[in-house]
Amino acid sequence: MRLKEGDKKELIKTEAIKMIIKDGLEGFSMNKLAKACKISVATPYLYYKDRDDLILTIAKEEGQRMSDAILKDFDPEADFEEGLRVQWKNRYGYMTTYPDRHFFFEQLRNSSYQEEFLHHFLQRFKEVLGKFWDNAVKRGELDHMPFEVYWSVAFSPMYSLARFHNEGKSLGGKAFKMTDEILWKTFDLVIKALKKA
Repeated sequence: MRLKEGDKKELIKTEAIKMIIKDGLEGFSMNKLAKACKISVATPYLYYKDRDDLILTIAKEEGQRMSDAILKDFDPEADFEEGLRVQWKNRYGYMTTYPDRHFFFEQLRNSSYQEEFLHHFLQRFKEVLGKFWDNAVKRGELDHMPFEVYWSVAFSPMYSLARFHNEGKSLGGKAFKMTDEILWKTFDLVIKALKKA
């Protein structure tokens, strides 16, 4: 059965993400991709100029999808705890719904594609989240600190838990499954660490 044009393009994107997660960017090629998709080697070139164009196009599209998911129902004017709770809910939801996309982005973040990917992904994201952070500092909910410190304390615990959940194990190989209780208990600790008393 022949695939429709839209189906071919979606198959190419899906297989490319799977291959990059499994073999890394170094092991990824258009020839291997075509073979995995069971299509002609020329077919990916109907949609993408070359390997770099394919990777960056997927990264931009998926980055926009992730940004939209993370910013869903988020109000930069919200009080700090409420706004951060929405961020945690959205980020955790995205990472557990699309774990393959998260691992794909991790590959990009550790590659020569990082700068171009982040440039496109972070434009709107930085504006909205920067405003939220500034508002919380102005209202006296947070002490002023380097943004990198804020980001590390605010989100690293959730990302670590989501990673353990997606891998099915924590440090030392111990089985791990995330629960709402673990997620929100950790969130409460983060709030205590960041919020002014």
